[in-house]
Formats: sequence, C-alpha cells, structure tokens
Amino acid sequence: MKKKILVTCALPYANGPIHLGHIYEHIQADIWVRYQKLIGNTVYFICADDAHGTPILLQSKKLGLSIENMINQIYLEHTSDLSRFNISYDNYYSTHSIENKRLLINIYIKLKRKKLIYSDTIAQLYDTKHNLFLPDRFIIGTCPKCFSSNQYGDCCEVCSTTYNALDLINPKSVLSSTTPEIRMSKHLFFNLPIFNNMLYQWINSGVLDNCILNKVKEWFNVGLKPWNISRDAPYFGFLIPKEVNKYFYVWLDAPIAYISTFKNFCKKNNNVNFYEFWDEHSNTYLYHFIGKDIIYFHSLFWPAILHSINFRKPNKLFVHGHVSINGKKLSKSKNNFITANSYLSVLEADYLRYYYASKLTLGINDINFNLEEFVQKINHDIINKIINLAARSSRFIIEKFNGYLSKKIFDQTLNNIFINSSNDIQIAFEKLDISLVIKKIIYLADLANIFINKNKPWLLTKKDNYHDLHNICSMGIHLFAIIMAYLKPILPSLVEKTELFLNTKLVWVNHITYSKLITSKINSFIHLAKRIELSQVKLIMI
Repeated sequence: MKKKILVTCALPYANGPIHLGHIYEHIQADIWVRYQKLIGNTVYFICADDAHGTPILLQSKKLGLSIENMINQIYLEHTSDLSRFNISYDNYYSTHSIENKRLLINIYIKLKRKKLIYSDTIAQLYDTKHNLFLPDRFIIGTCPKCFSSNQYGDCCEVCSTTYNALDLINPKSVLSSTTPEIRMSKHLFFNLPIFNNMLYQWINSGVLDNCILNKVKEWFNVGLKPWNISRDAPYFGFLIPKEVNKYFYVWLDAPIAYISTFKNFCKKNNNVNFYEFWDEHSNTYLYHFIGKDIIYFHSLFWPAILHSINFRKPNKLFVHGHVSINGKKLSKSKNNFITANSYLSVLEADYLRYYYASKLTLGINDINFNLEEFVQKINHDIINKIINLAARSSRFIIEKFNGYLSKKIFDQTLNNIFINSSNDIQIAFEKLDISLVIKKIIYLADLANIFINKNKPWLLTKKDNYHDLHNICSMGIHLFAIIMAYLKPILPSLVEKTELFLNTKLVWVNHITYSKLITSKINSFIHLAKRIELSQVKLIMI
C-alpha cells in the first residue's frame, strides 16, 4: 500500500550563507525523499528559513540593512544554493510569515486557556556594553559537566549535556568578550513537566533510534524543566499579545513553521488536504530530519506542543551527526565553514551528494570532510568504475551497430544478480543506511567491469566477431543502466545526463526489463562526469 509522507529538514538560520554542514542534512533528506517518490509514495518535502532571534537583529545592524531586507536577501541566497544542490523542496518558506504568526498566536492562546503557560521572574546574563540579555549562543564558557572550554550557553558540543547559561563556568559574552552581569527579568514558561508520562511513552514508541533514545532518557532521569518561551527586547520576532516588550522565543515559532509552511503549500495546491497530514488521528506519516544538537527541542518541547493542540506527532526523528573539516566542526558562529556557493563555484553538486551518501550510516557519528578521500571516491568510484563502464561499452555500439542494442541477455546469471540486488538496496534506502547502498552499487560496478574485462570486446572487434561483440557491449550498457537507476536518488544531475545518453527514462529497478532498453537507440557517448584534481578541490577552502 502506497504511503503519504510529509518530510521536513531543520530550518537554516537566516543570518548568513548555507555551508557544507547544513547541506549534509538537506542531501540526506533529499536522497530519502527521492527514493520514496521513485517507489511510488506521495511525498511532500518542505523547509523554511529560520528568520527570528537576536543574531538576526545584530547581523542586520552589522550589514547596515533593515532586518526585512536582510532576511529577504538571505532567503534568495539559501533557495538558490539548495536548488543548485538539487534539493527537491515542494515548498521552501520563512518563519517570518503571516501564516506562521497567526498559527503561533493561536497556539499560544490555546496553551494559555489550558493553563500550560505561567510567568516567573528569573536571572539571566546581560551584556552591559551592548545593553541586551544574551542568547545562549552568544555566551561561551566552560561546560559544568565535562569542563570542556568554549562551549555555548545551552549545551556542550563535547558531552551533549544541556544546562542553563548561568551554570557555565567563567561565562563570557561573544559580542564584547566581557563577563556578563546577572539581571532579573519576568518571563513566560511552558509547563513541560506536565507531559512527562506522555513524552516518555512517545519516545519509546519507535520514533527514536536507540542511540538517541538513551540520550533523551537522561533528561527524564534528571527531571524535565519548564521551558522559557519568551525573550526581552531588543529582539526580532513576533510580539507576545498583552505583554510589554516581550517576544516569542525563536524555538517556539521555528517548529511551528513546519505547520505554517505546509499550510502555505496547501494554499497553493488546493488538492492537498492540510488536516489529512496534521490531524491527531492522521494516517499519513511525518518525518523530521535534524542534527543531534537540536534533539532536545524536537523530542520534548515539540511533541508536547503538538499534543497540547491536538495535532499529530512525528512518526520518526532522523538524527545525524556533524560535519567537520580538519577535525573541527563546521560552524557559522565559529567562522569555520565552507559555503555552498564556494563549493559550487568549483565542483559538481553530485560529487558532494555522492561523498556524503558514502558516509551516511545508521548511527549519528560525526563525519570528517577529507579532501584527499573526496577526490579518491569521485575518481575511483564514479569515473573509473561507473562512467567508464558506459564509455567502454557504448563505443562499439555506436561504431558498429549504429547505436542499437542487442535484444539478447548475454549473461542471465549476472543479470539476475543485478536485478535481485534491488531488495537489499531498497531496505538500505528505507533505513537511511545510504553508505550500504553505495557499497552494494560499487560491488555491482566491479562485477560489471569484471564481465567486460573477461570478455574483451576490443579483441572481438579485431576478430570480426560482431555477434558476441554486440551482445557483450549491450550487456555492459544494460548493467550500467541498472546501476544508474539505483543511483537516481543520489546523483540526480548525472542520472539526467545518463537518461539523455540512453535515450530512455530510468525507473526503479524492479520495473526495469531488458526490453525497456533494447527499444532505445542510445546516443553517442559524451563525458557524463569529469575527473577532479586535489589542487582543484583545495580552491573551495579559499
């Protein structure tokens, strides 16, 4: 039975360019979405810019732009970069939208009516030089648990502990490098502990992988805490009704943008039923792709909010690790990143999609972007093993047979191996074990090249053995086509070029038959992909 699925990615922050760390998640989700569509499921893939918060306010001042102009400019940059990486969003929107504002306020009113919101006066860190309360990401200090230095005010990137910024040892303001003062301020809180039993049951329902589940259980062990959903001026966001100079915290309106972005999509597509996907009794599927640094928000606050307003909760959180380069996490706030645009100015998007795919496992381990390994994977796997298979086979088909393929399957046993691999590859795609998909595809590519090397078509042409030459080279093209069909979710641009070369549309391999290809007259082979040099790749670092 075919499924209806809604897929989201975490929202890129609208204070700067998208970097290769962000793209990791978008590529992961896009591969999975493309796979689901290939097997016939209905999938809507959405995302949005996260356009609120103090960092947005400060960045606009730094650039000398109005906030609206800046976030609009960033939005255009983000959508351009994502599009050039072939991220296939059905709708990409913004948290700073009328739909999001209306939903946010309606949800807030419902929470208040249910007495889930209360006020309290709390201590916060205040930068006296810049005259503002500091967001967690603008405070650094030593982690109170593992004592790692240069950690943010909300959680430790080394041991993953979450804490209050006041718990940091020797806190400093990122803005002024001064020691912030402790000041009191009234704030609004969402009573998260009320949902303890519901949330504990939900996290154990299969929505989290075990490695994530164990981490989330630690927060239950120490006790869930009320959640501060307000922020003091100066701030950029939506004002809280009937409060003075108080704004909704960005982490309240950001996940609500999953709903508002889909609502905007439904407005533009009348045939899509909004409530079919968000009603609490929905039979559709909701999947969130997120990084491991925002598990807390998505596994606790977000499902509690959804439960409070009688909306459905996610079926699964797909959580990934971070990307590092030279052993350091790619981070916009720490100015250690490679922008998507910088990469694309030098290299093909599909190359990074392939490299990341080869790293995507079932775990949440961080990956290191290694330039030498990147070059080796592209040249060795894509060029030497896969593209070369088409090049060496098509040459004879074009020269000797006017582009027409033989109608005979030369090696039925090998053909069956390729076709029967679809089940294992499909399971790996479904589980998001994309690295296993790559391994199985490269294994098939090796078998195909062994077949060509064993039968030596270059010698057959010298012997005028055109019957075997035709069958063997046609078999090579056929095997290449199956490999590219498997790679279609991963390498969309390369597959598009391949389809022009083969003069046919590649579909999921369960539906590929030999006759599907033999009815086509292939076109002359062109260079589908180019080798890369290390010196070329190093240019993205400049």
